Amino acid sequence: MISFASWSVLTVDFLVVLHLSLAGVTLAALLHLVNAKWRFDIRLLSVAFFSLFPLAFLLLLVLLFGGSMTFPWVGSFETLPRWNNLGFLAAREVLGFLAVGALYTLFIRYQAKSEQSPTDMHNFRTVALLIPFAHVLFCTMVAWDFEMTLLPDWESSIYAMYHFVSAFGMFLAVLVLTLFFLDKSGAFVNPPGEYLYNYIAQMMLAFTILWVYTFFAQYLIIWYGNMPEETERIWRMQNGDYSVLFWTFFVLKFVVPFATLVFPFSRHNPGIIITVAGSMVLGSWIERYTWISGTYPTPHMPMTGLFDIGVTVLVFGAAVAILRSSLRRGQIIR
Repeated sequence: MISFASWSVLTVDFLVVLHLSLAGVTLAALLHLVNAKWRFDIRLLSVAFFSLFPLAFLLLLVLLFGGSMTFPWVGSFETLPRWNNLGFLAAREVLGFLAVGALYTLFIRYQAKSEQSPTDMHNFRTVALLIPFAHVLFCTMVAWDFEMTLLPDWESSIYAMYHFVSAFGMFLAVLVLTLFFLDKSGAFVNPPGEYLYNYIAQMMLAFTILWVYTFFAQYLIIWYGNMPEETERIWRMQNGDYSVLFWTFFVLKFVVPFATLVFPFSRHNPGIIITVAGSMVLGSWIERYTWISGTYPTPHMPMTGLFDIGVTVLVFGAAVAILRSSLRRGQIIR
């Protein structure tokens, strides 16, 4: 029997793949809506991450099939909120996946032909307007299902925002890492401009500040209320078996990015930017694991078992292969 701590690794890998696939399309939509001139340089690379969506759906089915291993409250004799019902959860997640998949696919198709006529541009903009709303609503449901309500009586009014802000910052970090390594390897058919690093770095800094705001806003409300049903979960992560992970992700996701990218010269240096990006990606993975596995803490640390390592290598190996294939099909790389 796989322990919940190890199974949590698969849940974290699923969330990372899912948010990478969603955020790529959302970034392209936002850049179009604000009429950013550099959207033409990044939008094809950005939406290519949506090729990971089927992989995320496959992982979802595995987690739903896992049932009680994914959601420890399954089979509980306690009276649970109606939201914590595995059948209802599976139905809303699958339906949400299908709806979001259809909308995001439509966006990518309209983007490809948006310059052909005024009608195509109008249709493209209409779909682009829907993307941010779909992203927030769907990611809110995901945050509640896979993290917040793992402990049925625990809730936070800001948790969903905290969750998807963190995930979007992680995507920006992955995007700039992908841009850098493809650029330096000479893989791009049309190499991007150096200014893209600065633009993405500015967004990374902005989302770092927004993330720490949501982190502290949630923490302050829970701490100030001082209600045992709310504070216990935080204390277990902060001072218990997962305390090292808790403070590690805070340093990797806030201290390192903010203390570095707040200086303009850092945002113009690709070497510094990708170092910070690596810190944000690692911090985001540890953050997700801490919130999920730390809900029912054990002394188990991630990547210390064969299942942890094997499933992560398999998932992200498949993700890299899928993304490279998508970039080649789109004639973005050779």
